[in-house]
Amino acid sequence: MKLELHATPEEVMRAVEVLQQLARDLGIPERTAFGLALALEECGSNIVNHALNRDAQRTFQVTIEHTNDSFVIELRDDGPPFDPTAAVDRKPHAEDDDLPGGWGIQLVRRQMDKIEYRRQAGENVLRLTKSITPASKSS
Repeated sequence: MKLELHATPEEVMRAVEVLQQLARDLGIPERTAFGLALALEECGSNIVNHALNRDAQRTFQVTIEHTNDSFVIELRDDGPPFDPTAAVDRKPHAEDDDLPGGWGIQLVRRQMDKIEYRRQAGENVLRLTKSITPASKSS
């Protein structure tokens, strides 16, 4: 399933709702679906706010793929090159002198099994993979 979205928070939430409905239709456990939705919302929001500067005339793409053993969410934007996989791991607890930001990628790392980034044809391409095992489908 491929979505073409405008760079607005509302469009990010539209993609999240599509993902959540697909997960319900496929019988994906609520906890797994929540993690997928959280990762999509965080990465989509970063694209809207940072790569595309909330310019509603600009668009980005979200592709959602499901196989028997995985969910893959791919996000593409034409913003400046940015590799979120290169972000340094944060300490589990914030310190008083910590700079703001950087917590979202930590949430995504906790929810997804694999995160890949590449720059292709002038676009950022972020691929998020979550393994879905038979046990996680029934739990």
